[in-house]
Amino acid sequence: MTPRLVVLSAPSGGGKTTIAKAVRDRYPNRFGFSVSATTRTPRPGEQDGVDYHFWTPSAFLDGVNQGKFLEHAEYAGELYGTLKRDVQTILDSGRHVLLDIEVKGAEQVRRLEPNAITIFILPSDPRVLTQRLVTRASESPEAIQRRLETAIEELGHAPLFTRWIKNDDLDEAVGAVVKTVDASPEKLWRDKHDFAWLNGYLDGLQRERQRLYDRLHQQKG
Repeated sequence: MTPRLVVLSAPSGGGKTTIAKAVRDRYPNRFGFSVSATTRTPRPGEQDGVDYHFWTPSAFLDGVNQGKFLEHAEYAGELYGTLKRDVQTILDSGRHVLLDIEVKGAEQVRRLEPNAITIFILPSDPRVLTQRLVTRASESPEAIQRRLETAIEELGHAPLFTRWIKNDDLDEAVGAVVKTVDASPEKLWRDKHDFAWLNGYLDGLQRERQRLYDRLHQQKG
């Protein structure tokens, strides 16, 4: 097995972190998970070094200046990045490196490593994506609105990814990730109907954003 970089990206609420954890837990001898560094505040139950490396903004920027990151990006006002040392450690162990990163970070990885497998993850219904954001106790309505706007922007980058995976069932999504990694490069193609589905998804997400916007303004009125 030739170790490869495998990128999972998704809009907030898409489920990439859950899928990444499941792949790592089920296939520990094949996949190593690179824990991202971030400047955001830990959510309830999150542990430093397990879910993320929680860094101060100054420490993060120092790391950027010192060349410690393979990729880094700002998302929703916070910084996220992948440490080179963690990636190399996993590659040296003979395992695939599983990255749970944002779309901008995925673009940086793609430029550095054109053979990286990049996977874009979405629930099949945009209403599900919105509901996942709404049920997060840590998110204000204004923050949800901003994340929906970011999701719409991110969907415009989806065609650049190797494969799109619908996250409705965890077992199926995990299986799809592993199957994609195992596939030979010539078999990594998308059905032309996927593009029509993506366009429809974008329309639905824009309607969800407008619905949330209208509800917020009714509450304020």
